[in-house]
Amino acid sequence: MVFDFLKGEFIDVISWLDDTRDTMVWRFDRRGQAIKYGAKLTVREGQAAVFIHEGQLADVFGPGLYMLETNNLPILTTLQHWDHGFQSPFKSEIYFVNTTRFYDLKWGTKNPIMARDPEFGPVRLRAFGTYSMRVTDPGKFMTEIVGTDGEFTADEISFQIRNVIVQEASQVLAKSGIPVLDMAANLKDLGKIIANAIAPQVGEYGLSIPEFYIENISLPEEVEKALDKRTSMGVVGDLNRYMQFNAAESMSQPGSAMGSAMGAGMGMGMGAEMARNMGPWGAQPGAAAAPPPPPPPPPAGKQWHLAVDGATSGPFGEGDLARMASEGRLGRATMVWTPGQDGWKMAAETELARLLDQVPPPPPKP
Repeated sequence: MVFDFLKGEFIDVISWLDDTRDTMVWRFDRRGQAIKYGAKLTVREGQAAVFIHEGQLADVFGPGLYMLETNNLPILTTLQHWDHGFQSPFKSEIYFVNTTRFYDLKWGTKNPIMARDPEFGPVRLRAFGTYSMRVTDPGKFMTEIVGTDGEFTADEISFQIRNVIVQEASQVLAKSGIPVLDMAANLKDLGKIIANAIAPQVGEYGLSIPEFYIENISLPEEVEKALDKRTSMGVVGDLNRYMQFNAAESMSQPGSAMGSAMGAGMGMGMGAEMARNMGPWGAQPGAAAAPPPPPPPPPAGKQWHLAVDGATSGPFGEGDLARMASEGRLGRATMVWTPGQDGWKMAAETELARLLDQVPPPPPKP
């Protein structure tokens, strides 16, 4: 009877059914009970079982069904100094580790990232996105991160992973050299660079980042408003013609106040034209008229930026570039960029080629 009672106190079936979505580690805990030699251990797909014996990492089991005997417990057998065939119960802590992916984890820059833009100069950037995480080395994850925590969730490690991501993302974005206006077209490439940069440090925790995404890189609100105004001005183009078009559209609408006043407006226009023909008030036709307004200033030429030895300079006008070409500081292979151009290009591939064609070759040797 006593033997039957003691036999019932031994654990002979060990398994874990996870009904949560965020548990990474769960300890198989039965207070006051020992594990029976020859007990069955069931490790399901997406799991690993880690044995900790007297504070030391022992055996790690992947998916499968195991009989806990000396041939399946090589490290624990060594720690216990068991002889082959020893069948006494033993006590060890067993941790089940979830090795599936944990999706839709968030990251973001708490403080702005200072970067140097070739067009706008120093700018402050913010970035955020998502990533997935999984345990690739259950033993290392237990010893480096979990310790003796009986139930460990993804939230407990995600804060540390976010710190690693933000640190590397800040360096990558600050050193990328990609203009702010072109970053949206390069999010995928920037995400790969950041993922490769964080992989070694995350690997030290026994983890990997299978997926990493940058959802958005944004500028401060006041800078975005300035860009919106600049874009609007570019769309409008000639402001005077835009206002005339709007006025004509309003007048052409049937039933509108402008439409009903069209006759009066035409009369006022005719009167204004007669007044202009008469010259200054009270003057007779043929009298000296006011001088015509001065012509508008010529449009500003393009401004160019140069990239030499990893550093950018500029902007320069075409006069400056012509002088630099004659001095040998601007060549066909020099990388240049101007607003509206798709990335950096060699000078010979842009309209600056005509300046370079005008530079005389070096004088012949005597």
